[in-house]
This record gives sequence, C-alpha cells and structure tokens, in this order.
Amino acid sequence: MKRPSLLVIFLTVFIDLIGFGIVMPLLPLYSQRFGASGVTIGLIIASFSVMQFLFAPCWGRLSDRIGRRPVLLISLAGGAIAYGIFTWASALGGRHGLWLLLVSRSFAGACGGNINVVQAYIADITPPEQRSARMGLVGMAFGLGFIFGPLLGGLSRPYGLAAPGWVAVALCTANFLLACLVLPESRRPSSDHVPARPRVSQWTHTLAQPSVGLLIGLFFLATFCFACYETTLALLVKHTFHFDEVHVSYLFAFSGVLSALIQGGLIRRLVRRLGESRLIAVSFAVIGASLIGLPFARSLPALLGALALLALGSGINRPPIFGLISMATPEREQGANLGVAQSAGSLARILGPLFAGGLFEWHPALPYLVCGGVALASGWLASHRLRHTFLRRDSPPTA
Repeated sequence: MKRPSLLVIFLTVFIDLIGFGIVMPLLPLYSQRFGASGVTIGLIIASFSVMQFLFAPCWGRLSDRIGRRPVLLISLAGGAIAYGIFTWASALGGRHGLWLLLVSRSFAGACGGNINVVQAYIADITPPEQRSARMGLVGMAFGLGFIFGPLLGGLSRPYGLAAPGWVAVALCTANFLLACLVLPESRRPSSDHVPARPRVSQWTHTLAQPSVGLLIGLFFLATFCFACYETTLALLVKHTFHFDEVHVSYLFAFSGVLSALIQGGLIRRLVRRLGESRLIAVSFAVIGASLIGLPFARSLPALLGALALLALGSGINRPPIFGLISMATPEREQGANLGVAQSAGSLARILGPLFAGGLFEWHPALPYLVCGGVALASGWLASHRLRHTFLRRDSPPTA
C-alpha cells in the first residue's frame, strides 16, 4: 500500500499546488491593477495565512481523530470554490474586485488544512528514518506546482484577466474528483485517546517540547523570509526590469524547476551526508546570501543566479525541519503537532507580506536586506542550538 499511497498523495498535492502556482504570482499585480496600495496588497496576501493560522491546528487534530482522507477532501473542495471566487474577482476588477480577492484568499486559507495533513499522512506510512527524505515529496510538489502553475497562468493570461482563474478552478475540481475516487486512508481511528485541546493549549503543549518548539521557531523564520520574497518579487522585477505578469510567471516557474530537482533527489543525499541539523543551518546561510543579492541584480543572469540560490536554500530547508518534527512527535499527535507547525508558518505568512508590502514602498531593497539578515541569524541559531537541543531518535516517542 505504501508506494501507491505515496504516488496518490503526491499527485493530490501536486495538482492542488498547480492551482496555487497559477494564482500566487498574479495576485500582487492584479491587486495593484485594481488600485491597491502596497499595504493593501500585503493584507490581501496575508488574509490566506490569517485563516490558515486559525484553522490549520483544528484540521490537524481532526485528522488525528477521524482520519486524513475526509480532511483532505474538504480542503480540496474548498480550494476549488476559492479559485472560483478569484475568477469572479478578476473579471469584475476595481474596488469590488479587490474585496472579492480578499474573500477568495480568506476562504482558501480557512480550507487550507491540506499541507500539514499530507505531512501527517506521509508520517503514517513512512518509517521514522526515511521521513526527512519523504517530506521532500511535499517540497517537490511545491516546486512542480510552481513550474506548471505559473506557466499555465502566463500562457492563459493573454486570454483575459479571468482566464488563469478558470484554469485553476478546472484543475482543482478535477483534483477533488480524483481524490474522491483513488485516495486511500492512511490512518484509521484507533482506541488511542487524542486530547481535544483548545487552540492555545495545543500551542502550549507543542511548543513546550524543546526539540519541536525550536524547530517550529526556525520554520517560522524561514517562512517569514520566503513570504517577504514571494510578496514583493513581482513588484521588484517590475520596478527594476519592467517585467509584466507573463515574465513574472516565468521567473516563478524557473525557481520551481530548481526546487523540484533539489527536493526530488538531492535532498535525500544531503540528509544522508550532512544530517538534518547541519543541513538546516546551511540552508539558512544560502537563503540569506540570495535575499541580500536579489535587489542588486541588474542583469537577467544575475537575477536568475540569485533566484537559483534562493531555490536551493529553500529547497533544502523545509524537508529536514519537518522530518525532525515528525520524528520527535508521538504517532497519535502527528496531525496536531504538524498542524501547529503549519499554523506557525501561516503566522509568518501573515506578518511577512504586511512587513514587506509596507517596507517595499519605502525602498525596494529593504525587505530583502532585513530578511537576509534574519536568515543569517537563523542559520547561526540552528548551528549553535539545534544540534544541542534535538536528540535524534531511531523511532518517535510513545507518549
């Protein structure tokens, strides 16, 4: 069952993220076209993460209780509806279009419990020693989604502002139907009691575990930096190179190709050679260097080189972090703890766009310089604290 389950869950995430990859590169430019300021753009992008921050731990706990499959199906159906609202907003434009963009991203975030549940799904069917490598499948799906998604968005954009949204709706609807037919359940409800903790209590319980708390903090910082880049890249290259939506989509696709290659094969070798703790520290150093270089790129080769470094650093950051979180978590709390981690990432995606959108208006380089410094400081923290705090286990704890 393990190989078919991994293939099906990979395809489920991949198709879902194609829809995300279609919409995300266009969102800042659509918002700006409809009259939004930098702060408003940040608010619209952050709205997804606000709702995901509130709902992700709930979806994770629910998947521990009733299984992963029904939660994933709800998430996929909600995503298709959210892209339908995005399509409506794109056709409408103006102030009303901006409000609908906000509604679209908020609804998508409320239903966006799929990534942490997918990670719990992989943990259900994977031995502990292989989890870091297999968590790379989620990253690979992200990378491939950001290859085909932006390409589809760029190719469909000439047919109208709403055309990319219609493509996303069609793909995500097909994905939901596919999952209904072929996605098996990885976890059956058991006699083990899964505490139904309130949100604050769940956060306290999870972060009180030193290993898990440190790893979630590092994931928060990495996501904050990436969210700042994701929010402002389209605006930066428009300012520096006068690129339009199609060119921006191609840049995201370029980054997606590299990320998929890294997480599809390289991550396994790097984990085996360096170990998770050292790999996390190295990834932050690479992220920091690339972010500091991006706003000073004045030629296409320099821009592509900085994006390649960022794809490398981001590609080798997430899988070992979530692999270690999974190994440090009891089996009956995989969904809950991974839900808290995903919620922390959502919090970073709330603060990052607001921070970057406002700071970009002061000077386009500022978000990148600040986040580059944050990434370098995080690498120092990982190299000095992670290996002392995290005790690697051959199997996760039982309580």
